[in-house]
Amino acid sequence: MTEAIMSTLLNKPQLMIIPIILIVTSIYLIVSTLPHTNKDPKSAVFVKILTICIIAGLVTITAGSVFFFQNHHVAKPKPTLNSTILATNEHNNASGQSSTPIKPPVRGDKIYLRLFKQEGILEMWYQHKNQRYQLYKIWKICTYSGGLGPKKAEGDGKSPEGFYATEKNLLKPNSNYHLAFNIGYPNAYDRANGYTGSYIMIHGKCVSIGCYAMNDKNIEQIYAFVSGALDNGQKQIPIHIFPFKMTQANMKKYQHSTYLPFWQELKPAYDIFQSQKRLPSITVNNQHYVIK
Repeated sequence: MTEAIMSTLLNKPQLMIIPIILIVTSIYLIVSTLPHTNKDPKSAVFVKILTICIIAGLVTITAGSVFFFQNHHVAKPKPTLNSTILATNEHNNASGQSSTPIKPPVRGDKIYLRLFKQEGILEMWYQHKNQRYQLYKIWKICTYSGGLGPKKAEGDGKSPEGFYATEKNLLKPNSNYHLAFNIGYPNAYDRANGYTGSYIMIHGKCVSIGCYAMNDKNIEQIYAFVSGALDNGQKQIPIHIFPFKMTQANMKKYQHSTYLPFWQELKPAYDIFQSQKRLPSITVNNQHYVIK
């Protein structure tokens, strides 16, 4: 009831005039009645009622004001690609990362995202026309959950590993986590192996239960490039998620892991991209990845 009243006041703040009128009228009637209170007991009761009306009106105004200012936020414009490029280059120059602005993807370039859990990074690569992919920028992943290894079940708290993709209908500009896009889990491999789960995102707010969370500034930059590429004709944006950089040293380091057979299926995709800077062909056959 109270929430409904407060919501009404929030949407129509002009209704705040009602308790104000109630208070003013009550004060006027009290002043008019006070000379008669000693002679007429009914007048004293009337004054008490009016006093209660004044208190109720003040409470309503106070609560309404607090509710209004807590919930009436000025909408922030969503990041645009041009503003993101400018902000990224200004940040790089200010921090000494580059003496000249990094050449960003342009309209028509294809975007590719690559994540490494152990290193805690998200890379953005892009392909201009039919050239080899070039690295544009690396962002720090704020957090993910469940440690190394693939996600297998709804509610297991694991962030996935494998080969995914986002597309236009998977963008979430009004996400509760600032900005978000769904990575497309479960993919064909996950479904073939009976893995379950849903709504796995890359998003902001720096909190995660199965997702990959960035801070809000970073997700604004990433989201702007992703949505821009999809708006400009790219049908899907590949998202490859690895447990770590799959060098021979790291493979040896984790050779006793129970996840090693799965990671060995991911490694050819890592190797092909590292050496050739092209995206491999990835299919699923008999519950296994086939990578060429």
